[in-house]
Amino acid sequence: MNAPQAAAQEEDRLAQDFVQFAIEAGVLRFGEFKTKAGRLSPYFFNAGLFDDGAKLGRLAQFYARALLASGIEFDVIFGPAYKGIPLGAAVAVELARLGVNKPFAYNRKEAKDHGEGGVLVGAPLRGRVLIVDDVISAGTAVRESIALIRAAGATPHAVVIALDRQEKATENGQDVSWSAVNHVRDELGLQVCAIARLAHLLRHLGATDQFLQHYEAVSAYRARYGVDESAAP
Repeated sequence: MNAPQAAAQEEDRLAQDFVQFAIEAGVLRFGEFKTKAGRLSPYFFNAGLFDDGAKLGRLAQFYARALLASGIEFDVIFGPAYKGIPLGAAVAVELARLGVNKPFAYNRKEAKDHGEGGVLVGAPLRGRVLIVDDVISAGTAVRESIALIRAAGATPHAVVIALDRQEKATENGQDVSWSAVNHVRDELGLQVCAIARLAHLLRHLGATDQFLQHYEAVSAYRARYGVDESAAP
């Protein structure tokens, strides 16, 4: 087995382990959930439910391993308010434990008019900035982060997320042929690293009879809303 094949196998193993962890932690749930685009999704990923130290610590391990395997280089970690703040902090701690110590910063939703003031907290934003978030739905949060990073004189360089839904984005209420992740990568020019994708979730659900009902529902949803990864805006 050559190096690229070994790397691909390790990436796939990491993704499958993450999907299993997310299901066991109750973070990946199945049922009927309304998305921001107004679709009824048969599954929902809520990173806010990584709600204790053990879960958050293990989540950070997945983020760190995916980042290191991706080869993405960066100078500062940025956690956008609100979910990105604990995620970014946990990832910074885990990377430091692995010997990759990086500065960490985050933003406030409202500017502080006393003390140090401003909307940015933590390390100065300099050089290549990595944005840490849970998912990319419409890309709105990423664009807001890009504006903050550029205003600080730094370069928005990459985004790391937990799950890529591989789902068509919407514009003006209409489906388009690319996903929000495609848009961030191809139009906004940022590298994107995802721990797992919808394809990994489907493979996990299809592996046992226990999840057969969910596999069929998620498969039907992907057939309707899934994105062609070769399509770009």
